[in-house]
Amino acid sequence: MKKTTIILCFTLLFISGLKAQNLEFGGDLFNRYIWRGLDLGGKSPSIQPWMKLTLGNEDHAFSIGAWGAFSLAGTANEETDLYLSYTYKGSFSITLTDYFFPGLNTGSKDKYFEWSKDKTGHILEGTLAYNGSEKIPFTLLFAMNLFGNDARKSNGDLFLSKYIEVGYKTRLKQTDLNVFVGGTPDNPNTSAGESSFYLNEKPGIINVGLKLSRTLQITENFSIPVQCSVISNPALNKIYLALGLSF
Repeated sequence: MKKTTIILCFTLLFISGLKAQNLEFGGDLFNRYIWRGLDLGGKSPSIQPWMKLTLGNEDHAFSIGAWGAFSLAGTANEETDLYLSYTYKGSFSITLTDYFFPGLNTGSKDKYFEWSKDKTGHILEGTLAYNGSEKIPFTLLFAMNLFGNDARKSNGDLFLSKYIEVGYKTRLKQTDLNVFVGGTPDNPNTSAGESSFYLNEKPGIINVGLKLSRTLQITENFSIPVQCSVISNPALNKIYLALGLSF
C-alpha cells in the first residue's frame, strides 16, 4: 500500500509538471559525505548528483526530485533517494523521502522493489521544516522514520527514529554562514545485536556544526559555488571537516 501511494504521488506530480515545469539538475563533489553527524562516505570523496522538477508559484510550490551519493573510491555504500516536497511561501515545507542504500545489506535488501518490512533496504522518512526568512533567520527541522530499514525495539517493532535540528543563518559580506545543532530525543532500546539508527546510546546532541558557503567567480561567465563545514558528533566523539564544490 505504501509503495503504491508513493508511485501514484510521483506520477501525479509528473503529469502536473508537464504544464508548468522548472527542471533543474546538477551535482556536488565532497571530500567526505557527512549526514547528521554520521560519516556515510566511507572516508572517501563522494560525488552527489541530483535532479529536481518544481511546479507552482511563490506561495505554493511542489517538488519531485532524485538525489544520490557515490564514493569515488568504491569503498562506501551507494545511496539513491527519491523525494516529494511541498513548500508554503518559501518558508514552511513538508517532505517525504525514500532513502535507498543498495549496498547496505545483502540478499533481498539490495533489491529496489523489495518493500516487506523485514527485508527492505529502503527508509521512508517524513520531515517538517521551517526554512527561515530575512526577518526570522532561524531554521527548524523535525524528521521521523515512518517505515523501512530502521532500528528495532526489543519487541521487534520499528523504532521510528526521530531527529530535531535548529539552525541560524546570516550573511557576512559575500559569505553565507549557517550554524546548526541537531539531536535525537530517542532512548535506544534496540533488539540484541542491533545498534540505534543514529548510533547513539542515549538521547542527546549528535550533530553540531558551522557551514560557510559562497560563490567563487572564476571568469566573467563562469563561477563555482563552494562550501566548507566543520561538524562534530558529541555522541560518537567525532569531528569532521567537509569541503564541497557544486556544478
